[in-house]
Amino acid sequence: MTASPLQRLVSRFAKVEPGEIAVVVAAFLLFFFVLGSYFAVRPVRETVATVLGTERVADLWAYTAFFAILAVPLYGWLVGKIRRSLLLPGIYGMVALTLAAIGAAFQADLGDLQIGMFFYVWISVLNLLLVSIFWSFLLEFFDGGQARRLFGVIAAGGTLGALVGPALAGLLVTRIGNAGILYLAACGFLAAIVCQRVLIKLWYAKPARAATSPSEDGVPRRNDEGLGGNPFAGIFIVLKSRYLLGIASFVVLLSLVNTVLYFEQLRIVSETFVDREQRTQVFALLDVIVQSLTIIAQLFFTGRIATRLGVGALLTIVPAVLAVGFLMLLAFNVFGMIAVLLVMRRWGEYAFIRPGREMLWSALDTESKYKAKSFIDLPVYRAADYIGAQAKTALDASGSSPASVALVGAGLAVLWVLNGAWLGRRYRRQEPSS
Repeated sequence: MTASPLQRLVSRFAKVEPGEIAVVVAAFLLFFFVLGSYFAVRPVRETVATVLGTERVADLWAYTAFFAILAVPLYGWLVGKIRRSLLLPGIYGMVALTLAAIGAAFQADLGDLQIGMFFYVWISVLNLLLVSIFWSFLLEFFDGGQARRLFGVIAAGGTLGALVGPALAGLLVTRIGNAGILYLAACGFLAAIVCQRVLIKLWYAKPARAATSPSEDGVPRRNDEGLGGNPFAGIFIVLKSRYLLGIASFVVLLSLVNTVLYFEQLRIVSETFVDREQRTQVFALLDVIVQSLTIIAQLFFTGRIATRLGVGALLTIVPAVLAVGFLMLLAFNVFGMIAVLLVMRRWGEYAFIRPGREMLWSALDTESKYKAKSFIDLPVYRAADYIGAQAKTALDASGSSPASVALVGAGLAVLWVLNGAWLGRRYRRQEPSS
């Protein structure tokens, strides 16, 4: 059978079987619109953060962690009661409506602190949930072998969106304003609904090994019913598993390293650029640089590294580089060095760490993929953000030198490497060959 032009194109970047091409393209486009819309909004969030100030933002991370904790049982209840074919598009629709409403409020007054604080907390909780549910659904679609082969190229769809989104924001913000960027992102989430519906149809048509859903032709179908169970089940699943506690520890270490760099970024941009729209352009430019590097890595390296060197390599490359980078910061404590670390951290997280983290879940049951995963991806991550923010504030208040902060960062990165290596070994032992 002759391969289609689309299959030949995709096969340049990953080993895609003929029956996989439709779902890979649908997932690619879905992730494109989800992350493209979010990353178009993110420069606006960072601009709002500069209006709020670093102290208020640090306090808001407590609210972000609190609402992330509340989101887990709510999401667990929704997943337990509502069919995924309704729930997932419904979430994207809710996001589109909320973005439009906030855009209208910002159009009236971007400096409204109450709306700004709500927007900052809401989008900070939401972005982790959106990414988590995307990968949870794909983990139902693919087995471990397929995940290692295909998650890199699918992740590139999100990266392309994350490249286009901030690029559009940077180009259009002076014409349509920050509110217009939110309207644009709302349209992107409407497009995501269409892609999710296509992906669900492909998923439902795929025969399942042990399905319970009836069908007219007698072929087993994927079960689309709610998962049932306790809305808090994800918490208990994590606490009972050393493997999942290891994933949670990995996320905590990732967050702590990120926090130090994040607040340095806010401080430097606030001091350097007075105009708010110019700040949005700067944040957008940084996103474009990171995403340009990421998409190249995801298309050409992520899948090959996972297949040949294993998931552990994806999890340890970036922390090892950052450990060295923090030590170099001791000798070269300048903005250029911090900028390089920021780019390396974000590029490596999107290109290697995020796909590697998702692959760790491939051998687990469906309830773990939704409920336990959302617990780690939301409250654990955001609680670590808050702890890191408060620790960074305390370090600044105590007059700690930049060298001390760099040493702390290097130490955390070394622990991160060790944790990632352990998870890679555990994954190899439990993942069946496929």
